[in-house]
Amino acid sequence: MKIKSKLLNHEQSIISIVIRDGYDPKSHLTQEKICIKNGLVEEIKSFHLLTDGLVILDTQMYFSEPKTLLFEISSESIIMNFIYYNNVETHIDQLETEKFSRENTHNIFYTSNYTATFKILPFEQINYFSIILSKDFYYNMINEDWKLHQKFSKNILLKKSSYLTSSYIPFTQSILWVIHEIKSCNREGTLKRMYIETKIKELLILQLETLIDKAIPIDLVGEDDYDKLQQAKLILDKDYVHAPTLPELSRMISLNEFKLKKGFKACFGTTVKSYVIELRMKHAKELFKSKSISVTEVAYKCGYKDVSHFSAAFKAFYGFSPQKFKINWNSINTLLTNFLLFS
Repeated sequence: MKIKSKLLNHEQSIISIVIRDGYDPKSHLTQEKICIKNGLVEEIKSFHLLTDGLVILDTQMYFSEPKTLLFEISSESIIMNFIYYNNVETHIDQLETEKFSRENTHNIFYTSNYTATFKILPFEQINYFSIILSKDFYYNMINEDWKLHQKFSKNILLKKSSYLTSSYIPFTQSILWVIHEIKSCNREGTLKRMYIETKIKELLILQLETLIDKAIPIDLVGEDDYDKLQQAKLILDKDYVHAPTLPELSRMISLNEFKLKKGFKACFGTTVKSYVIELRMKHAKELFKSKSISVTEVAYKCGYKDVSHFSAAFKAFYGFSPQKFKINWNSINTLLTNFLLFS
């Protein structure tokens, strides 16, 4: 597999990677860092993790004038793509692509020979995170479970470039957290290889759940309303601590309250209120990892002005009071983790 990236009308490549296509669990995971500066304004930073059949790219770019980026992959690959930027005009050979990127969205696509151009506006902070898998590596991850996504799998067999789903879907908090874990991994050697591969599999599961299960309700609510509901979910994901009220959220996405309430439940299997509580409770659980933090502090950091309301919500969600959870964090957290794994 050869991966190249360069700015048009520039001789120097930003990325030039050559790896073997096959999956080898004993191959070493190596890392690269690239930093290219042009004066005080323009900058390209890219961090790569690579091994046989796998490349992880974490790239940031900022330009003072319009640029066109060319990106190429020479062999069959499956790309788990995570977009953190808006309004980059995109063209990918052999794929029907949304013309402009939407920030904080993701998708998975297969390509037999990838060539893409990206027209980047000046003074925009560009960041993309991509996991590029060879076909062998991908098959190892999903164990060739064709029933999981039959149409996509059939296109791979036919060497037909395609997306898993027709449009990019907003990030979930779980997806953001796993990406953070991959980026911040400080393990070394074999342990790092094992850890990264495990996290990629977890991220793939989260993507498949989101892209397959959540794409179905478009038929129930209409495409325009579905996009607005996805926007509502993204607003809540980004600031659940100071979550807008239902009327405020309705105005923010230009969708009436009735459609918001009914559509949100149809798309995401929960109410707006319950979803905000879920996000807050998961945040509280992470905050309790710090033994020095008080229940009052956690309640405030999760958006509750009244500690008793927080305590009641926490006990209803987890089955334990926050005080008991804080005192017995290790044992209770293990119990909850095992429950989620086997339920």
